[in-house]
Amino acid sequence: MSAGLPGLTRVDHIGFTVPDLEQARHFLVDVLGCEYMYSLGPFGHDEGDWMSEHLNVHPRAVMERLHFFRCGDQAIFEVFRYTAPDQADSVPRNSDIGGHHIALYVDDLDTAITYLRHRGVTVLGAPTTSKGPSEGQRWVYFLAPWGMQFELVSYPRGKAFDRGWRPDDDHA
Repeated sequence: MSAGLPGLTRVDHIGFTVPDLEQARHFLVDVLGCEYMYSLGPFGHDEGDWMSEHLNVHPRAVMERLHFFRCGDQAIFEVFRYTAPDQADSVPRNSDIGGHHIALYVDDLDTAITYLRHRGVTVLGAPTTSKGPSEGQRWVYFLAPWGMQFELVSYPRGKAFDRGWRPDDDHA
């Protein structure tokens, strides 16, 4: 019996839907420093259930366009612009079912926060210092212009679990 998904080696890409692809492109490239790679689309089907069967969207949904971005040397963002008869336009919070965020590692958290604020990006609160197995890490959330949550994390000297932390070391 397998201990997990056979052949799994890494995350390939992260896909998310935005209300405005040009706004997203500006934010990802000009603010975060991602590299625009290429675009595809539109995709849709006027008949049948292909869109719902393969993508779990309304059968008449149209993926108007999608852009691919490289962020650093690991992450690929697949950024969609959809239209659909039943499309919801509220951004989920972390506490909502399907809520999510994307965490980006930076070497110097304070410098990165100053940069984001200078660029007019909403940074949520002050940095938090982690405890327990993540001791050594600091983090803060920030928002994309369309409200999606991102996180900056930094642990230049590693985290406690990398230095032999055990669950019985504390009760955090």
